[in-house]
Amino acid sequence: MASAGTFRSLRTRNARLFFGGLLVSNVGSWIQSTAMAILVYRLTGRATSLGLVVAFQFLPILLLGAWAGAVADRYDKRAMCLITQWLLAAQAIVLALVDFAGWADVGVIYALSLVLGLVNAFDNPARRALVAELVEPADISNAMSLNTATMTGSRIFGPALAAALVGPLGTAWCFTINALSFAAVIVTVTLIDPTKLYRSPRAPQGGTPVRDSLRFVARDRELLIFHVVLVMVATFAYNYQVSLPKLSDIRWGDERWFGWVLAVISVGNVIGSLYTASRERASITVFFGSVGLMSLAGPLVAWAPSGPIAFIAAIPLGIGGAGFISTFNGLVQQKCPPEMRGRLLALSAVAFLGSTPIGGPITGVVADWAGPEWSLAYGSVIAFVTLLVALVALSSRRTTVDARIP
Repeated sequence: MASAGTFRSLRTRNARLFFGGLLVSNVGSWIQSTAMAILVYRLTGRATSLGLVVAFQFLPILLLGAWAGAVADRYDKRAMCLITQWLLAAQAIVLALVDFAGWADVGVIYALSLVLGLVNAFDNPARRALVAELVEPADISNAMSLNTATMTGSRIFGPALAAALVGPLGTAWCFTINALSFAAVIVTVTLIDPTKLYRSPRAPQGGTPVRDSLRFVARDRELLIFHVVLVMVATFAYNYQVSLPKLSDIRWGDERWFGWVLAVISVGNVIGSLYTASRERASITVFFGSVGLMSLAGPLVAWAPSGPIAFIAAIPLGIGGAGFISTFNGLVQQKCPPEMRGRLLALSAVAFLGSTPIGGPITGVVADWAGPEWSLAYGSVIAFVTLLVALVALSSRRTTVDARIP
């Protein structure tokens, strides 16, 4: 029986171990991500190059994510997480060594971004499915929200630390810090007690697991609408790593505002994640309300006259962003059968992260040709239009269903 409370999932030792290690590791990951964006922008001065970095990083998720989710459903999630975390640490070590040696040109960074994406394509569904096994089924929505809070909470510290360290230490040491940070999650996942996991039944070998998950979503009109909204918003309104570096340099006068504004957005992310975690169930109202909040806050950040003014609008932008993705994950988990959990989590990762290879380069082109302000604001406009269309479609469906009831 689930109990009320924002942090109720942390009653279990396994959850406390996992989220603690994940928080430390993800601070390092955000240090690397921010330092890499600063390095690429220094090398080229073009947002289009940043768009290509994120395209290479997330292209494997687009191409392999759904299949990787089927793999996660068939094998031990904890073992998969350990393997992928070791591989992510190895990628960070190679990146640091290349930078120390002076070989970190744009081509090398593109290649290592692709390696990062290949590993993440398998890590994402395995790690998120493991989160669902840490707690009893009634607390899965809460655990998913706390997972989002942990991921976004680490972004409060990671980008800010990168902005502070990249000047005196250089980008190579930032990559080294990330490599070391993986020890936290590797140790804590190793310490998880497998006998206390709420394991999902493994999917059988053979069959058509990816097509099964697509058919499951297609047959549920609400789930289909949620996924379409996710694709549109994620493709065009979540490209902060592309839009913010140039916006910081051109409009606010210092590239370091990138890390600081991203950190403040993350403060809002934590607030939004904890709010959704405090609710017993994921809510459609919160889902669409979060999209609306993002849509209104994006242009306010884009045209803020200074970095400190941008902080004010960054908070609601972060609240909306985290509320949106946390509620989406909760809604999906409330509707899906346990044996399909990994595949549907992978499908949502394909929709959310796999859309970046499309949206990232487009955002870079917008920044270079229409101005950095529009590279952030155009996504807000698309998100708002998507919200209106989705509300009409959902209302139409419910009217049709009501009309069929005698």
